[in-house]
Amino acid sequence: MACGGPLPERCLLLQSLYTRILALAASPRAEGGLVLVSFAESSFFPIPPDVLLIPMILARPERAWRLAAICTVASVTGGAWGWLIGFALFDQLAQPVLAMYGYGEKFVAFQQSYQEWGLWIILIKGLTPIPYKIVAIASGAAHFDFMTFVLASVATRGARFFMVAALLHFFGVPIRDFIETRLMLVTTMVVLGIVGGFVALRYLH
Repeated sequence: MACGGPLPERCLLLQSLYTRILALAASPRAEGGLVLVSFAESSFFPIPPDVLLIPMILARPERAWRLAAICTVASVTGGAWGWLIGFALFDQLAQPVLAMYGYGEKFVAFQQSYQEWGLWIILIKGLTPIPYKIVAIASGAAHFDFMTFVLASVATRGARFFMVAALLHFFGVPIRDFIETRLMLVTTMVVLGIVGGFVALRYLH
């Protein structure tokens, strides 16, 4: 696992967390761990649920859809918590989280673009590995409509996790490396398809 942190001790901590989470995939507590990681990653945790989701589906392909659904529900619930942090606890909790990920100075500019493109940002970034937690916090800080945020998150996070589940369910181990190294490419293509669909609907009617 690559570490983007500037300090060696931070890298070691992330590597240790990654190893511990990966070990959960083979334990009887795997589904509970998947819920916790999916929830936490959407508001503050640095490790994505794919670390658990991928080996769990490979071990039990028949449970792919159930595991994707668990990821989706837990992730959107965590996103709702991130929205609340941005809405009500920005100074106390949101700013430290943003600073931890290096978004502190960029957040003002991000908020300005968010005011104009809020729904599109949720739709696009909810599908990609770009930190969904940042979008969730920004949504709350911008007082973006909560129900719109939740519905958009269900659509995009669900699409992301069910796409991973479908690839693993039908292609198994051979597709694993492709998912881990090319997930951004796949999700970008999905995003382009969604945006293209909206544009077509707008100009064809």
